[in-house]
Amino acid sequence: MSAREPEPPTVVVMGVSGSGKSTIGRLVARELGVPFTDADDLHPIANIEKMASGVPLDDEDRRPWLELVGTTLAEADRAGTGLVVACSALKRAYRDAILAEAPATLFLHLHGSRAVLAARTEGRTGHFMPPSLLDSQLASLEPLERDEPGVVVDIGDPVEKVVERAAASVAARLGD
Repeated sequence: MSAREPEPPTVVVMGVSGSGKSTIGRLVARELGVPFTDADDLHPIANIEKMASGVPLDDEDRRPWLELVGTTLAEADRAGTGLVVACSALKRAYRDAILAEAPATLFLHLHGSRAVLAARTEGRTGHFMPPSLLDSQLASLEPLERDEPGVVVDIGDPVEKVVERAAASVAARLGD
């Protein structure tokens, strides 16, 4: 009996704004040998304009976007390429919407203290999500539950350590 090569994973790197979804996601994708995309790039223009004006999206704004995120992951799974997507996925219902389209998806929750998150959001430029929306995101966040396919990684360490732990956690979970 020969050992079978594992299927390339489909992973959503989730968390609030400033948690490092894009940075960590790109690096984890490289470690896992799969492509990366940022779900922010899948938002319709109306959603981006709404967030840029300081207004949080509501569930109706998010529904078609989450379906597209799920469809994108499912296509990568079917193609056998795998994919890492950076997507806030703050609520269980959002994660369920993604899983409805892409049931093989694993969630990687980047968790950090409010102080760390605030420092990161205040220090960045050129992003459509203003730091003023951090509190609304933290209030909306529903942490991964035990029955959800995912792992949690703390972002308090340097990026290299976070990526190392994240990639190892994903690989271990997929090896189950």
